[in-house]
Amino acid sequence: MFETLEALPRDAILGIMALFREDQDPGKIDLSVGVYRDEHGNTPILECVRRGERQMLDAQQTKTYVAIAGNPGFNSGMEAMLFGADHPALRDGRVSTAQTPGGSGGLCVAAHLILRAQPDARVWLSDPSWPNHLPLLKLAGLTLEQYPYYDYENHRIDFDAMLEAFEKLGSGELVLLHGCCHNPCGADLSREQWQALAELFERRGIVPLIDFAYQGLSQGLEEDAFGVRLMAERLPEVVVVASCSKNLGLYRERVGAVSVVLKDSRSAKIALGNTSNVARGIYSMPPDHGAAIVAEILHDDALRMLWVEELREMRDRLNDLRRLLVDKLAERNAPRDFSFIARERGMFSFLGISKEQVVRLREEFHVYMVESSRINVAGVNQSNADTVADAIIAVL
Repeated sequence: MFETLEALPRDAILGIMALFREDQDPGKIDLSVGVYRDEHGNTPILECVRRGERQMLDAQQTKTYVAIAGNPGFNSGMEAMLFGADHPALRDGRVSTAQTPGGSGGLCVAAHLILRAQPDARVWLSDPSWPNHLPLLKLAGLTLEQYPYYDYENHRIDFDAMLEAFEKLGSGELVLLHGCCHNPCGADLSREQWQALAELFERRGIVPLIDFAYQGLSQGLEEDAFGVRLMAERLPEVVVVASCSKNLGLYRERVGAVSVVLKDSRSAKIALGNTSNVARGIYSMPPDHGAAIVAEILHDDALRMLWVEELREMRDRLNDLRRLLVDKLAERNAPRDFSFIARERGMFSFLGISKEQVVRLREEFHVYMVESSRINVAGVNQSNADTVADAIIAVL
């Protein structure tokens, strides 16, 4: 039976990670992997997570299942964080939320729910988008299309092209938007652009599917939620998938959520029942450990304040590293302008160099990034910034 299977090529990012591990050069630099790293190259456990975990374990009496929809405290805390505690959609009972195994699990559940509601649904992905969006949503059976997003030449959002593409969409079509910290380009929608999209989506009956994996890492928890909250207030239907991997550093704990905003409370209850039914057929019950930690943090004022401060430190460091790399390249009289890196947000940016130049960086200078030239700016630090800048200049 299984002899019919064919060998598959390496995942682009995992393949680069494997090459990095095999490299014996002591000065090698990894700008490929999609996790936050501190000045020492570590991905630390946040102090709020350590304390929240201790509190949770001290109070926990059993390891039995919680619920198909997950941890209730986690779900209510996530709703307040995503939409704002006094959001009209929450007040009106229009939101249904289920805990999922990470953001990927949330996308999977959302995809199957969408397919159940509308078997011929089409979902439009940005060009570019997170590489796993396409295979993940395609595996669920959705029809996928692509819309223009990033102007690779000028390193900005091609918003006019976006609007032109969306004006051609019909009612019930879905558009996947990145809530903030666009992966892989780092170019985020402005408030004015979110408002323009909300007006267009409302007029044409388009449903936003918002992947919100980096809340708090762009401008702040409240500021980053602007687009999500606007869409949930203006539109009758919105799907939001959230992750706690990046902003709480809970990567391996697989902590995520899917929230569906509907036209009324009755529809929201029906959606939650169907969401739970979909989850039951995929993984049955979500893991509780990470979600229970998050619930502890979100419902404890002291822990939440500590988290907000730790999150601010991560956000400020990312922005500082962006400016550091831009300055180092400018000091070396780079033959092109890299100032766009400082304007972008989150962990990622495109350098805008060719695949051949990316290969040279890896083979000649032991600086690793994916072939698209996407870099994780958290891989830059005070110790290696000069080396990174020298290597980039050398291949231009």
